[in-house]
Amino acid sequence: MRAATVVRFIGPVRVRVAVALIVALAALVGSAPAMATFSSKKAIWGPVTLNGKSEFPVYHTMGVDIFQDDLDWAAIAPTRPHDPTNPNDPAYQWPAELSYAIGQAKQYHMRVALEFADTPAWASGHTEPTYPPRRLSDLKAFLTAASRRYPSVHLWLIWGEPTRQATFAIVKPVPPNARRLTKAQARAPHRYAQMLNTAYGALKGVSSKNLIIGGDSYTTGDIPTGLWIKNLRLPDGQPPRMDMYGHNPFSFRAPNLRNPPSPDHEVDFSDLGRLSKMVDRYLAPRGHVLKLFLSEWCIPTAPGDIEFNYWVNPAVQAQWITDAWRIVNRSSFIYALGWIHVYDDPPPGPGSKSGLFSYNGVPKPGYYAWRNG
Repeated sequence: MRAATVVRFIGPVRVRVAVALIVALAALVGSAPAMATFSSKKAIWGPVTLNGKSEFPVYHTMGVDIFQDDLDWAAIAPTRPHDPTNPNDPAYQWPAELSYAIGQAKQYHMRVALEFADTPAWASGHTEPTYPPRRLSDLKAFLTAASRRYPSVHLWLIWGEPTRQATFAIVKPVPPNARRLTKAQARAPHRYAQMLNTAYGALKGVSSKNLIIGGDSYTTGDIPTGLWIKNLRLPDGQPPRMDMYGHNPFSFRAPNLRNPPSPDHEVDFSDLGRLSKMVDRYLAPRGHVLKLFLSEWCIPTAPGDIEFNYWVNPAVQAQWITDAWRIVNRSSFIYALGWIHVYDDPPPGPGSKSGLFSYNGVPKPGYYAWRNG
């Protein structure tokens, strides 16, 4: 799980104006019903435990259906397995916390989505885990073992935000306003397409119930989302196989599908209708629709956020969340919307200010908006 940076700023003057326009929101939120609105589209990233206690009761009160977690290949397989498709090979170090999370998800009737990323050095030839594997057969074997290890998991994201060099090392940044990729720049989406196609075959080979989420772009990127999608091609020129397209639609404006296109090739929440059409045009098999899996979204509510250079008042965060759920619930092309950073990081150090709770566990208005979404 790696959040991105949206290069926009909402300063205190604009925030005060926004608060003045929605001064009645706090009263509305305060009168929210006690029961959460359950939604099969509601996903979340968050701690498995806090202070030694499971956080799944909290997610249950929020009406969450999908708990998201990482699947770190480099950490799980620091040395090459002798029998790599066998999850019981002694080289594998499956995290106990993940097994506990899957068990808790089952107890609270939630599904689990795992985001696969990070290549061990023996598979990539690099100490930095953001390099792709040299051999697709190694990736195939690991995902086969992972699916056998976690048979109740049927949602699989393939590499979070590979449009960033920081998370996918072979990305070559694209100059602003570029209309096409050079051969060197196209190497990253081409290699990713092969990885995604291989992952699809491996995971479907274990269970036909497995749903594979590919692309996994975000608002901006070293390779813009549109160019990334157009260049997701296999050596034969065909797009890779996937069941859904993943995107993290971080936003510096209120979600509204009637908003004009974002500038500078960005694709935020308001651009999701346009994104869906692009995905279907370039990636979907003829006559099919690829739904959008929006894995990560959040809105900072204080200055000094470590990931974002803008912020809004907590009441504005709540209104934007309400706006977003109105879109999601009315849009058949959206499969799920996920939130990250359930809690703010504590002061005084830098950290996330995008929580639905303050660092000491006090719900923000956004918590109620998410719960009621």
